Amino acid sequence: MNNHFLLTNGQVIDVESGTVSTGTIEIKDGMIKRTYEQHEKYPSQVEKVDAQGKYIIPGLIDMHCHIQETFAPHFVAAGVTTVRNTAGDRDALKPLLEAPLDAPTPMMYTCDALIDGEPGLWGPTQPGNFVTDDPEAARAEVKRQADIGATFIKVYCMIKKDVLEAVVDEAKKHHLEVSCDLLHAKDVDARTAAKIGVTWFEHATGFAQSIYPGWHVHADQSKWLHINWQEPDQEKIEEFCTEMLSYNVKLCPTFIVQDQAERLPNYWDPNNKISTSSEQFFEEHWQGVLKHSEAVHDQTGFLNTFIKRVAKTYADLGGTVVAGSDTPALPGIFPGMSLHRELELFLEAGFTHLEALQAATNKAAESIALKGVGSVEKGYVANLVILDDNPLENISNTQKIARIIKGGKLYRQSDILSFVEAN
Repeated sequence: MNNHFLLTNGQVIDVESGTVSTGTIEIKDGMIKRTYEQHEKYPSQVEKVDAQGKYIIPGLIDMHCHIQETFAPHFVAAGVTTVRNTAGDRDALKPLLEAPLDAPTPMMYTCDALIDGEPGLWGPTQPGNFVTDDPEAARAEVKRQADIGATFIKVYCMIKKDVLEAVVDEAKKHHLEVSCDLLHAKDVDARTAAKIGVTWFEHATGFAQSIYPGWHVHADQSKWLHINWQEPDQEKIEEFCTEMLSYNVKLCPTFIVQDQAERLPNYWDPNNKISTSSEQFFEEHWQGVLKHSEAVHDQTGFLNTFIKRVAKTYADLGGTVVAGSDTPALPGIFPGMSLHRELELFLEAGFTHLEALQAATNKAAESIALKGVGSVEKGYVANLVILDDNPLENISNTQKIARIIKGGKLYRQSDILSFVEAN
């Protein structure tokens, strides 16, 4: 396949409007050169790929993952052509950041090391994890990350308030948003973080601490038995979500994390060639998690319904809610495939098929001002997924992948997985 071809007769899904129309897409030099409606003539001399009976969507965007070079192709094999990497060692990711547009690895939007407080939930300072209680040290770290090209800053749950204030202040000087994970936080809740200026709330964490002051996952839960997490107080949730909307925060709820935690020691597994191929990279980590299934379930799983209600309420109020997987946090959170499960969970939370698809395409791209991806439009990068069935009728159809186009190059899933095996 050359770098100039036509994808003809496909059912093109407009993720903005939800309309489906038969059309042809002209792809050249990795970009969408033009789209043609069914009645319009297209260049007859250009090579053609017939997509009759297939549905064409933009490449999917995983808005919360932790990627490594070894398993990066699994994302693209699953139709995930862009990822937002939420903490890691940016130097180790250079091969991915510098990869050609048509490489079988996803485009990346990434921060560097997360910034945490002493003693550090994941231990002391190391690549991917900067630990400090010193505001000035935190400022210097933000500047360092900005200087090496980080596209946002991530803070973690043991961060002190004064350190967080310094991080946000310094990040603003570099025009960078700040993201937080407050699942294990005791001292900083979502309200405090939002007032300071944090923009992103990963896993929708910190909301429970704000709605129920004094509660946190490590508290004596016997004192909080009056909270019915399975039937959460909608009035309290709506009141707090309205307040958070005034700060214009954004949520990436990663429903799959709570869903898998609630299922442990069992978990969702598509048991397909992508998940089977990727298991080798996580076996040791996942086996370690399974040894502590009860603790993980008790700390995270019970929040499943609560997080779904928070995210749907916030979206209904007009807030930004996007799809992410937190790959490879827990057993069954496979690179690429877990985002498809996340879209199914969006429906369980009450979102429509279109809203779920938007959360991993155009709305995801818009939330981080990422230009040229997330839609099938002239001038956009030719990142496309060709599906056998319509995802607007059943969101699970995003998993029925016929071919993937990454940066204008046409791939079969087997092509990409062969690349993994060869390396």
